[in-house]
Amino acid sequence: MRVNITTDSRKVQSGDIFVAVKGYTVDGHDFIEKAIANGASKIICNHGSYDVETIVVEDTLGYMSTYLKEHYGKYLEQMKLIAITGTNGKTTTACLLHNALNSIGHKCAYIGTIGFYVGKKICALNNTTPALDDLYRLFMDAYEMGCEYLVMEVSSQGLANRRVEQILYDYAVFTNLTQDHLDFHKTMGNYALAKQQLFRQLKPGGKALVNADDSFKQYYLLEENENITYGLQMGDYKAENIRMTHRGSSFRLRTKDFLETIETPLIGNYNIYNVLVVIVLLLQLGLSIEEVKNIIVKLKAPDGRMDTVAYGTNSIIVDYAHTPDAIKNLLDTMKGVATSHIYAVFGCTGDRDRLKRPIMTKMVTDMVDYAIITIDDPHNEDPRHVVSDMIEGLDNTNYEVILNRGKAIERGIDLLKEEDILLILGKGHESVIIMKDKKIPFNDKEHVIQYIKEKEAVFSNLEVD
Repeated sequence: MRVNITTDSRKVQSGDIFVAVKGYTVDGHDFIEKAIANGASKIICNHGSYDVETIVVEDTLGYMSTYLKEHYGKYLEQMKLIAITGTNGKTTTACLLHNALNSIGHKCAYIGTIGFYVGKKICALNNTTPALDDLYRLFMDAYEMGCEYLVMEVSSQGLANRRVEQILYDYAVFTNLTQDHLDFHKTMGNYALAKQQLFRQLKPGGKALVNADDSFKQYYLLEENENITYGLQMGDYKAENIRMTHRGSSFRLRTKDFLETIETPLIGNYNIYNVLVVIVLLLQLGLSIEEVKNIIVKLKAPDGRMDTVAYGTNSIIVDYAHTPDAIKNLLDTMKGVATSHIYAVFGCTGDRDRLKRPIMTKMVTDMVDYAIITIDDPHNEDPRHVVSDMIEGLDNTNYEVILNRGKAIERGIDLLKEEDILLILGKGHESVIIMKDKKIPFNDKEHVIQYIKEKEAVFSNLEVD
């Protein structure tokens, strides 16, 4: 079923409604004539009169959210909607749950950082949480494909920009809150409050699942909700006696009803939190603990999250970690399982929070044997300026700068000897480097695999000679 309302004049088809929304950098009113030329039959705007039906309202986005709910909300009610928010862990948790439900025959869609999936990838997305009209198109696609469940990541920017307005959820999940996006929110308080809105959008009988160990938890434990907590220190569902090797983890899951041993191929305390969310949700959805245990032991992390490539006795790990907290969690985990050297390739994003750049650089250089600093997504910022911020005041000298990300990765691989670990951080699954108005094709894992093949080919030729 086609959604016939849009804020993008380029997507207008004959008979559509065009909604002019004034954003931070673009004003939809400037594109009304183009929308009409493309076939718009109705214009929703703040001001003006046009050759087609025109409705002037004070809040055009509010008009659209009401229209979408009235015309398509009945279809959403036929799926269980699960929303996951937090600084870190959204993608892994959502993907694990999506894969778990599909593995046992409960058709589930996923919307988030790595795209739109229904079992397999359908398409990439420009934002973790798409614009409201685009989001409804994905909802309708999932409904028409017969999905019983839909799990999605909801970002703080998505909430602040009203991209999920008037959508009600069966479950809202809070993973954690650490420093990120302060270029947008300015303060941690604003950041926390932006995410709080999700917990005011539960269906009657809906439930909130909150990390009991996080210092910001009270923002999300709202009195009007049925709250379920989880954690490693405390919670209704608590993981204890955690044991970890480079092959996986095990822990005891304690609840008021049982104490069970859980095994997972994922490692790191942060992944134990992610797995806990999946366990609790599966139990809430009616599965037995034995069924849940059998699912969890088979689940793997999504692309770009602890994504490991074997290189001889060495491990090359591609991970999306791009915040101080995510990087620290990953480094702590690696320090716990490493038997030799740890190297890292990483950079910081341009046009984003500058405060975290030196924090991340000190953290990495403190905890690894050697680091190669490179670009991430420069956007409109000079990469040399980003690097200058990163190393400002840094006393550590165990690093070098190679701005070409491909060359930086190759340098990291060349450093590996026996049982070493190379961490390639920041971009994970991403398939492009964004530099000004260009999107340059590049994927960390693909580059690793290609370079290893080239090295092996050279070595093979030398043996033949």
